[in-house]
Amino acid sequence: MEEFGSWSVLTTNFLIILYLALSGALFPVILHLAGGKWRMQIRFLSGAVTALFPIAFVLLIILLINGEMTFPWLKNSSAEEMAHLPGWHNYSFLVAREIIGFLIVAGLSVAAIRCQYVSEADSEKHNPKMFGKLAVIMPFAYIIYGTMVAWDFEMTLQPGWHSASYGAYQLQSAFHGFLGFFTLMLFFLDRSGRLTRAFDPKIYNYMAQFMLAMSIMWVYFYFTQYLIMWYGRLPTDMERYWRMIDEGYMALGMVFLVLKFFIPFTLFLFKKMRHSPPIIMSVGFCIILGTWIERYVWVSGSVPSEFFHIPLSSTFDVAVTAGIIAISWLAVGWALLHWWLIRHDA
Repeated sequence: MEEFGSWSVLTTNFLIILYLALSGALFPVILHLAGGKWRMQIRFLSGAVTALFPIAFVLLIILLINGEMTFPWLKNSSAEEMAHLPGWHNYSFLVAREIIGFLIVAGLSVAAIRCQYVSEADSEKHNPKMFGKLAVIMPFAYIIYGTMVAWDFEMTLQPGWHSASYGAYQLQSAFHGFLGFFTLMLFFLDRSGRLTRAFDPKIYNYMAQFMLAMSIMWVYFYFTQYLIMWYGRLPTDMERYWRMIDEGYMALGMVFLVLKFFIPFTLFLFKKMRHSPPIIMSVGFCIILGTWIERYVWVSGSVPSEFFHIPLSSTFDVAVTAGIIAISWLAVGWALLHWWLIRHDA
């Protein structure tokens, strides 16, 4: 248990990588369903992020193999605590549902990206009906699978603690983080001059508006978690909040609140800021960093406060995180080159 804080860093990195991959496929699908024509300029760039799926799968297997380190309830929970959702706290069932769920959503995501790629690379082989079906199915699959991940890797880490809206809260927060990451990616590719296709600068404004809307929605879901339990006078459920707020995590909580809401909301209220690529990129960085810290607080804060651990304060934390970032960078870069999205003369 003493090492759970460091192990939480690995879980956090897994969640971030997983949701970046999922959202990379889902983002152009959402724009397709909403009729956003600008998706044509970014759909392959977004789809390249699905190259993170193999990394996410390896991290998932590591986390599942090291069961007690990832899920402390396997070793430290009483019979009374396990009485809540006993079927859900079956480890064999957990391993099976996580692996099967991952393979299904990863398969759907890759199929959707491939359909879009074929539509441009070989129009004669393009099957618009197939993509249309995938576009309808994917949001439902994303929600169901994402809710399961939210429950397994965050909510039920503290047995007996539950929230009716936690799945939606984590899903929305993760997609919010993807928007921040993708904005960074667009900015650096654009400024490096490596994009071969015409890139409309208006897309920065679209991303800024998207991030502003998601920031407002995120703070609503974030506050909802607390509001229901406080007004409902649910002392058992409030215990996790009090521990996270009063016993070591207050500073981290304030940091991700500022990064994910106050900075985007304050800056993007002004039209001029929504048309400045450097500012939009900076806000995107704040959002993805805030999302990482937020995920860590919920994971690490699920255990008693005497095991509090400041993230990235140990060699293990830094080495694991730096290694995953480096491998992810190479994977996305390979996907971009493979799909002819950037010049190969760099």
